[in-house]
Amino acid sequence: MATTSTTGSTLLQPLSNAVQLPIDQVNFVVCQLFALLAAIWFRTYLHSSKTSSFMRHVVATLLGLYLALFCFGWYALHFLVQSGISYCIMIIIGVENMHTYCFLFALGYLTVCQITRVYIFDYGQYSADFSGPMMIITQKITSLAYEIHDGMFRKDEELTPSQRGLAVRRMPSLLEYLSYNCNFMGILAGPLCSYKDYITFIEGRSYHMAQSGENGREEIQYGRTEPSPNIAVIQKLLVCGLSLLFHLTISKTLPVEYNIDEHFQATASWPTKVVYLYVSLLAARPKYYFAWTLADAINNAAGFGFRGYDENGAARWDLISNLRIQQIEMSTSFKMFLDNWNIQTALWLKRVCYERASLSPTIQTFILSAIWHGVYPGYYLTFLTGVLMTLAARAMRSNFRHYFVEPPQVKLLYDVVTWIVTQIAISYTVVPFVLLSIKPSFMFYSSWYYCLHIVGILVLLLLPSKKTQRGKNRHEDIWLSQSKKFDEGENSLEQNSFYTTNNVCNQNQEMASRHSS
Repeated sequence: MATTSTTGSTLLQPLSNAVQLPIDQVNFVVCQLFALLAAIWFRTYLHSSKTSSFMRHVVATLLGLYLALFCFGWYALHFLVQSGISYCIMIIIGVENMHTYCFLFALGYLTVCQITRVYIFDYGQYSADFSGPMMIITQKITSLAYEIHDGMFRKDEELTPSQRGLAVRRMPSLLEYLSYNCNFMGILAGPLCSYKDYITFIEGRSYHMAQSGENGREEIQYGRTEPSPNIAVIQKLLVCGLSLLFHLTISKTLPVEYNIDEHFQATASWPTKVVYLYVSLLAARPKYYFAWTLADAINNAAGFGFRGYDENGAARWDLISNLRIQQIEMSTSFKMFLDNWNIQTALWLKRVCYERASLSPTIQTFILSAIWHGVYPGYYLTFLTGVLMTLAARAMRSNFRHYFVEPPQVKLLYDVVTWIVTQIAISYTVVPFVLLSIKPSFMFYSSWYYCLHIVGILVLLLLPSKKTQRGKNRHEDIWLSQSKKFDEGENSLEQNSFYTTNNVCNQNQEMASRHSS
């Protein structure tokens, strides 16, 4: 496996052979570690107080393109082609319609690259590839196009508070655009960030931005000294180390594919199957924890990701964090799991699709999420199953949870039971996402007799539907009351994946004027 070919550099082939990992994965990890060191250097020697924004843009872009070339070779040209053509569309088409054309081109270009990579070159190779960074660049291109459209074409009264806070009021230069899309801090693994946040960081204004107070009003905090990210970076690197250790040891001994092993299916008891399903999917998550937490640490090391101060006066460095591990592993509902997984992708889905859809926003957001993730059939099976599981879980919660709130002993028992059910349902849902192909995915579901699918359908058919009043959701109330994304309310609301949209209250009263001229 370590001798797998790569389009990138083969300089680290001896290391790849020594650790018995594919060369493309070794290149990715080493480049991210290099980016971490570069981020520390960037913050120390190219601080905004010591050099110009122009120089910071140039260095961030060149370092990013070098890392892309090292990892992916000439395939890295796709990043420049996608970004360059999108920028031309923005300039030529104009602010009125460029968001639509940029969206269609960026997503179409990504899809073509995914199809050629999967069905022509290496079907089933679940490793680092050039389409991964293109997924992040696609998010950035489309997000910025809509933000420019909001800031330069639409009227302020037509915008939601979130859109108004993110709106971009001037066209970025080509250097700013390439720096945003291809900077070394996020080119390999993201995460997505808003254009205004990135420019604020480059220009050195992120520590003096308005932070939301307890009453929802903005409070300028100029009196504080610039906070250090060192403690946050060290903590995240410790999480990375533990995640990598877990992945390299336990994960290999508990493959998800063993769930469809014929001997295992024929001889294992049902309790054994359930336990192994949960443990094998638990063991599959640390590689995501490693990649996303390391990416977050790199941005923090450069000084990017500051989110203000908490109620105790401690600096928060989670502005662009992509997950919350403790909440994921202790989730007692589908929504709680999804709200803490791949957070920045959920922000993108909500901002570019759900908020703006005039017809069937949930369905449109599902389609967008499915297309963006890729062309493996297993992705679509997971998303379809996830919709069913989410709706069934919501119905169960709305009909039964209020019976188990008091006393505390009963509430504890309810939490334990819902944690077990949630973890099993999540594992059952995401197996096709890991297996990728149709045949093994259906083999797994057949071995379980589609039991959770059947239970979910019965729940939806038999239990009454209780609709939540518009605006009643606490997280949405918080989000609507804030005009900046720095407060925690939006991060609690705008969370992961297409089926998170099922948990957001309808906002039809805001949608009526969104597409008016």
